[in-house]
Amino acid sequence: MKGTLIGCACFLTGLSAYPQAARLDSVEAQMRVAAKQGLLDVYYPRDIDTLYGGYLSSFSYDFRPVGNQEKMIVTQARHTWSTAKAALFYHDSSYVPLSRQGFLFLRDKMWDKEYGGFYNLVTRDGTPLSTIKEAYGNAFAIYGLGAYYECSHETAALDLAKRAFRWLEKYSHDPVYGGYYQHLNRDGSHVIRTKDVPSTSDLGYKDQNSSIHILEALSELYEVWPDPLVKKRLQEMLLLIRDRIVTPRGYLQMYFTPDWKAVSYRDAPDSVIRKNHYIDHVSFGHDVETAYLMQEASTLLYGRPDGKTLAIGKKMVDHALRNGWDSANGGFYDEGYYFKDRPGLTITYRGKNWWAQAEALNTLLMFSYRYPGDPMHYREKFFREWQYVNQYLIDHEHGDWYEEGLDTSPEYRTRLKAQIWKGSYHNFRALMNCITRIEAHKKDR
Repeated sequence: MKGTLIGCACFLTGLSAYPQAARLDSVEAQMRVAAKQGLLDVYYPRDIDTLYGGYLSSFSYDFRPVGNQEKMIVTQARHTWSTAKAALFYHDSSYVPLSRQGFLFLRDKMWDKEYGGFYNLVTRDGTPLSTIKEAYGNAFAIYGLGAYYECSHETAALDLAKRAFRWLEKYSHDPVYGGYYQHLNRDGSHVIRTKDVPSTSDLGYKDQNSSIHILEALSELYEVWPDPLVKKRLQEMLLLIRDRIVTPRGYLQMYFTPDWKAVSYRDAPDSVIRKNHYIDHVSFGHDVETAYLMQEASTLLYGRPDGKTLAIGKKMVDHALRNGWDSANGGFYDEGYYFKDRPGLTITYRGKNWWAQAEALNTLLMFSYRYPGDPMHYREKFFREWQYVNQYLIDHEHGDWYEEGLDTSPEYRTRLKAQIWKGSYHNFRALMNCITRIEAHKKDR
């Protein structure tokens, strides 16, 4: 694997000298290696927990299992999704039992058999570590279960996805203001934010991140179960994100009160802004990811993306390119902020996390086909983003991607390669979607 992947990286040198069709063919070939040998073959079956079920969560930089292997609903669901989609993408049934491993752990260990809903975090053997549940985690469970049903046709998985959707509908969905409460007690009652909660905590807020992934989960569920209520909620979330959570400037507001008032510290002193930066900042990765997720949802609802969704998505990507793109090395910085006493947007964290670069690959290529003559030059940005990923993110020796690009964060070379917030989902989805998109457009050349 090492020699193949390194050769793939080196071949990128001088790619700009070739015609665009040849460049796309070259990138597609490299992505196929990066997706299979460089990612899936590294994770699976290595992370299958043959002792307790589900998937191991934590691996060292050279892919040795480390730590106590606590299991979060998001990680388990994402591995279930990745292996299910790999089965479909490669027409390879050997991935189906790997995905079933996740379904069984979700059903038998993470679903609360007394109150319903999925626990957020459990020990390696499945003992709950917290009674707080989250809409975000339950949404990812639906996402993974829907994909597993699609590849296996095991009705028990779809039944569990339906139960999770109905549980969210009963306890998390807000019938007054719309959207979903993120934090829930074990019995499903939503957590009320009190004055005792620190300003730096998101407890009791609604937010963009859970909202966009609920949208993503509803899209996955609607494809395999076109239920009228699922469609209604999918449309509700699309409009809520597009028309309320996206700001007029073209980025996502991070957090909101339950009645969807933005939580902003823009008028506060610098020290307060920096203290509460987690709650209020611009996240370029979420913006480029959401531009894709909105188009996906719109296509499912209407057969093709509607004009307003396209326009808002383009505004988001253009804002990220103008304000968060590293014109020297390529790649998107992680975070920024509009300080009221400074012109423009200030980059507040220059690291380049792996998932944002993966999502950027997918969105930039998608936009390059939709807007081929646009002055933002999406196709060239896509090529530059792939070069960045190849050079600074893909570990051509041990496989997978570093958590942050080594140009700004060289210390990540020996940090954990996998943990409860990092697996194969973002990378594989981006590579799979890009390969599929390039293949689909070959006939148009």
